[in-house]
Amino acid sequence: MEGGVQLRAGASKRDIRQKVWDYLEASGLADVPRPVHGRIPNFKGSHQACCSIRELDMFIRAREIKVDPDKPLEGVRLAALQAKKTLLVPVPRLRSGLFNRIVPPLGATKEILRICATSQGIKEYSVPVGLEGKAQVDLVVVGSVAVSEKGWRIGKGEGYADMEYAMMVSMGAVQEDTPVVTIVHDCQVVDIAEELLDDHDLTVDYILTPTRTIKTDCKRPKPRGIIWHKVTSEMLGKIPILRSLHYKEKLAGKDVTLQDAHSDLANTKKPAALNQRATAENIRQQAAMGSAEIGKHCVEGDSLSPRLDGSGRITTVYLGNISPSVRVSELKCALREFHVTPLRLNWQGAQHRAFLDYKDKPTAESAVSSLKGLSLGGYPLRVELAKNQRSKGQVEINSQK
Repeated sequence: MEGGVQLRAGASKRDIRQKVWDYLEASGLADVPRPVHGRIPNFKGSHQACCSIRELDMFIRAREIKVDPDKPLEGVRLAALQAKKTLLVPVPRLRSGLFNRIVPPLGATKEILRICATSQGIKEYSVPVGLEGKAQVDLVVVGSVAVSEKGWRIGKGEGYADMEYAMMVSMGAVQEDTPVVTIVHDCQVVDIAEELLDDHDLTVDYILTPTRTIKTDCKRPKPRGIIWHKVTSEMLGKIPILRSLHYKEKLAGKDVTLQDAHSDLANTKKPAALNQRATAENIRQQAAMGSAEIGKHCVEGDSLSPRLDGSGRITTVYLGNISPSVRVSELKCALREFHVTPLRLNWQGAQHRAFLDYKDKPTAESAVSSLKGLSLGGYPLRVELAKNQRSKGQVEINSQK
């Protein structure tokens, strides 16, 4: 843009972000929250840019819309609520799930709808949507730091919008032709070299600014799912729903090897005999685990891990809403996969629940955090610390229904 953001040849993504943030602040175009550095920047005129989405046929036809929680997209969220569309907003940093569905109170006034569209309203008027929520998103609206007229997009550098889209693909919530729109100031529309893009980067189909509606005609394919070899164990540890998708796709037979695991595999080769013994042992354990029938009360002790040495106080985790089709062996596999193997597993399949004993409260709380968002057999698990526990770690089984 002439007289706007000036980029040098060969500018990196980081350079482009910095230039855009600096220009918005220096030119007086930045709006609260400020400073805009490190954010999807809000700008003067964002509401005007958002209002133009009402004129797009794709918005008019859409029934379910996913809009990021960024401040400059507040006007789009309000437009969706006023048009009585289902509004999905990603959970910030995906800490506790993927989406929240915004549910205004019955008979909500215009002012209440405005509140619902804000960050505070998202907290107060939302319900979580899990993996089994069967979302069918007709339109995706994302924030950007910079975007080109060809549809190349640069976010703030944390990759959450790209990850959210990849998760939606994995869930079947979006299709190849689901349109993606971004809202930016005119000065954020810059030239971006295609070589800066990676295969996990999300592109956009429409750009809305305070003065223009740009159809990008972008032909570059959008992410076709989660690219697991670019996901680290650290990311998996921080995002519960990512762990659930990892487990789900692993069960489906997909290659879900993580980035750091690739390095380990390249540097470590186990002897064939060791692999055979491990495989045989795994088959033996799976057969043993599968022998417990769903309707039976099954208590497993030290078959999962070493005994407690007596130095800690056992804390119990309650798992509820277990699908009738799930076997104890499947639960054990999930616990191993999520690295939350308990000292003792009390399986009560007939009551659709189980209790997990851990050596102390911090370990139990870590397990609760890791298992949040997990679904087994199509049922989202209810995961929490058991309400009543006996001094020796035994659970009062009637304490939770």
